[in-house]
Amino acid sequence: MHPMLNIAVRAARTAGNVIVRAFEQADKIEVESKGTNDFVTNVDIAAEQAIVDTIRKSYPEHSIIGEETGVSDGKDSDYQWIIDPLDGTTNFVKGIPHFAVSIALKVKGKLDQAVIYDPIRGELFTASRGKGAQLNGFRIRVKQNKELAGAVLATGFPFKQKQHMPAYINMFQALFTKTSDMRRAGSAALDLAYVAAGRVDGFFEIGLKPWDTAAGELLVIEAGGLVTDFTGGHNYVKSGNIVATSSRLLKEILKDIRPHLGTALSK
Repeated sequence: MHPMLNIAVRAARTAGNVIVRAFEQADKIEVESKGTNDFVTNVDIAAEQAIVDTIRKSYPEHSIIGEETGVSDGKDSDYQWIIDPLDGTTNFVKGIPHFAVSIALKVKGKLDQAVIYDPIRGELFTASRGKGAQLNGFRIRVKQNKELAGAVLATGFPFKQKQHMPAYINMFQALFTKTSDMRRAGSAALDLAYVAAGRVDGFFEIGLKPWDTAAGELLVIEAGGLVTDFTGGHNYVKSGNIVATSSRLLKEILKDIRPHLGTALSK
C-alpha cells in the first residue's frame, strides 16, 4: 500500500471509531444548522479533527480542505487532502446506518489516493492513481452494462437547491422509465463507491461539493469507469453536477439528461 494511502486509511478508521461510538449514543449527538437543509453535528467536527490530527502527524506541511474546518494551507501546496468526515450526516442524525468517511489526496492538482470507509459495515474502499481500486483489499470493477435496460442507478435529490427540482424530476423520469430501478440512499460518497464496486450501474446528482466526490471520483476511474458533468465535460468539481458510470452507459445517461438541463445546469 502506498504510504500516503496507508495514512489515509488510518485516519479514516480513527474517524470511523469516533462516529460509531457516537452512533450508539444518539442522545449525545448535538445538531446545528449551517444552511438550508444542511446540518453539522459535534461528531462531524470530532471526526474531522481526528483525520486532520492523523494526517498532520505524518505530513505536517501538507494542505487540507475539510468540509467543516475549511481550507488549511500548508507549506507544501503540491499535496492537498480533501476530507468529508461524515458523508451522510442526515442519515447519521436520523439513526439510519448508511454513511461514510471520505478522504482524498491530490498531488499537484491530480487525484492520487482515495479512501471511503463505511464504519458500520466495516467496508474500506481504496484507490491509488494507476493501481486500480479495492474493497477490503480485493479488486473491484465498474459494471460494463451495454444499455440502461436492467440497470440500477443511484441518485441524490437536490435538497439544498430545490429550485432545480423540476429539471431533476424530468431527468429522473427519463432515466427511470428505461432502467430497472433507482436508489437514493443519502451518501454520495457511498453511491460512488458502489458504482466502483459494481453494486449499482451508475450515479448522477446535482450540486455536490468537492469533498463529497473527490475520493469517489478516483475510485470510479480506477475501477474502469468515467466521471463527467451533465454535458460530458469535466466541470463537475465547480458545478457539482456529476455522472459516474461505465463508458457505454455514460452516453445513454447523458442523452436522457441533456434535454432537461436549461441554462443553470449546462455549466
